[in-house]
Amino acid sequence: MQKRLFLAAGAAILAAGAGAMGFTGRADAKNLTLETLSGADLASDAGILLVDIRQPQEWKDSGVVEGAVLQTFTSAESFLKAVAPKLEEGQRLALICRSGNRTSRASRKIAALVDFPVVDVQGGMIRVVKEGYRPVKPTRKMGCQSC
Repeated sequence: MQKRLFLAAGAAILAAGAGAMGFTGRADAKNLTLETLSGADLASDAGILLVDIRQPQEWKDSGVVEGAVLQTFTSAESFLKAVAPKLEEGQRLALICRSGNRTSRASRKIAALVDFPVVDVQGGMIRVVKEGYRPVKPTRKMGCQSC
């Protein structure tokens, strides 16, 4: 009985610590949203700058959303330096990855540094393709230097 109580208390302390350090996965920034946007919406909405943060080989393997900017995420600062010049006044910055895990972490880091809206695309390319979107081949113009 004492062992279970001790384990439960330890788990509660770890969960509280993770929450305090921002590992809960929730959007704490007021300018950050988690949205389930379709591939068609992502490709056609002029109010969104979509950035695919996956690796070049992933872009080649599964394709990308038409019109996406291809920029691998390594740090919020270097990412913003590369992407900010492409962002037009009033646009929201949307991030997509394979499944949504990378964008969850990256979007929180970015939203903490900027005052414009940041969108974490829920489910990533896996969800978008599963819903019927047909990706296009990545190009140099989109940002793939090895394509």
